[in-house]
Amino acid sequence: MRTERHLGEARLSRSMRGVVPELPRGVRLYRLGPDGSVVLADRDGTRDLRPEHDLLRFIDDGQFAHYLVGDAATSPDRPSNATVKLGIVGPRSAFTPHAHGGEHFVLSLGHGACGLYDAERGRVTDVPLVPGELIRIPEMVPHSFANRGTDPLPLLAANTGYGIDHEDYAITAGEAERRAAGAPQAAAPPGRGTDTLARTDYLALAAALRDIERVQRVRGPGVTTVRERLAARLRRLAWGLEGRR
Repeated sequence: MRTERHLGEARLSRSMRGVVPELPRGVRLYRLGPDGSVVLADRDGTRDLRPEHDLLRFIDDGQFAHYLVGDAATSPDRPSNATVKLGIVGPRSAFTPHAHGGEHFVLSLGHGACGLYDAERGRVTDVPLVPGELIRIPEMVPHSFANRGTDPLPLLAANTGYGIDHEDYAITAGEAERRAAGAPQAAAPPGRGTDTLARTDYLALAAALRDIERVQRVRGPGVTTVRERLAARLRRLAWGLEGRR
């Protein structure tokens, strides 16, 4: 898999190599390259983040997450206030459209995009993202992140209240349809979910998610512009120069 190959090609900068022996116990230093590579360093040494050791499946096959705060089992019944994780989106790919039980913040470190369903206007809105842009998505807003580039896309994602293993972490169209066909969702079970979840119209949610799916099929994950590709080359050049300090 291309994502795994890129993760395995990570290299330390000279500055990073020099500081690692000085790190206090428990401190971690991450180096995120413009090619999607990630190196983790601590007092015990350095390593590339790899799917078989450090990364969890992130909603879909080929997408990965590495927790910084909380873990996959975080939930309202097992809270850590929020989860913060490093995500890696495969080249030219997108997540299955979904909605989260909690609000969501995502910092893009490359050329990404976010497809969002605008309930007020009844349509799908595409928001292109460039390195350094952070987007906030309220709870239960249907959305999907995509990587417009040809390298793995690192992003930093923070969710309130839910880890990947929780049933309300990522509600897809299929799951929304299943819930709509089951018992009425007039109230959330004790200890589970939020007021927004309790009021959710799952048929409407499923329809919105299907709309995002249709847009994805037609438009794909999107493409980078000539200016963005030039900026990416310059960013790699700068990264290489900084790594030789």
